[in-house]
Amino acid sequence: MLDYNTQLKKLELPEYGRNIQRMVDYCTQIENREERTRCAYAIIATMGNLFPHLRDIDDFKHKLWDHLAIMSDFKLDIDYPYEVLKPDNLYTRPKSIPYKLTPIKYRHYGKLLEDMMKKISSFPEDSQERKQLLSLLANNMKKTLYNSTKEIVEDERILKDIKEYIGDVVGDITVEDLKLRSIKELQAKKTNNNNNRNNRHNKK
Repeated sequence: MLDYNTQLKKLELPEYGRNIQRMVDYCTQIENREERTRCAYAIIATMGNLFPHLRDIDDFKHKLWDHLAIMSDFKLDIDYPYEVLKPDNLYTRPKSIPYKLTPIKYRHYGKLLEDMMKKISSFPEDSQERKQLLSLLANNMKKTLYNSTKEIVEDERILKDIKEYIGDVVGDITVEDLKLRSIKELQAKKTNNNNNRNNRHNKK
């Protein structure tokens, strides 16, 4: 009579398969400690053969012994060559990492662009660097806004958003000063950048 998997004991680590689990179950029932230990090492060797591509990974053997302990339901009484997992540590959750939430004026533009906008005030008002940076950010805003809405982006909208970011610092700037490109040009530039990156990678 065939045994269906749905009728059998649930596998703790299915990636090792039913036969390895049976070997582990048999090993835990061996009364002689020395013989039980030899059996455990044989099982580890078999487990390792299932994943030869992992042999060069640090602590690979240690992980195997951890897995053996888990599959034995921590009932395998041997002298492990490593400090293996304890049942209490198996399902412990990692400590939560505090995430500092800061308000963002326009979430679709992101925090980085907002920070870059603040740096504009550090440049002299009539400097070429300031004009170039403002034009670069404005074009990035236009492309980002289009990608998030898939709607036509009016240049006046970009100028309005810039003024909301930096207010009086922007001065009497006009749409013409921003040197905004069309969406088609911005998308084409992105494609060209990707092609150039791929060409450099292929040459390597």
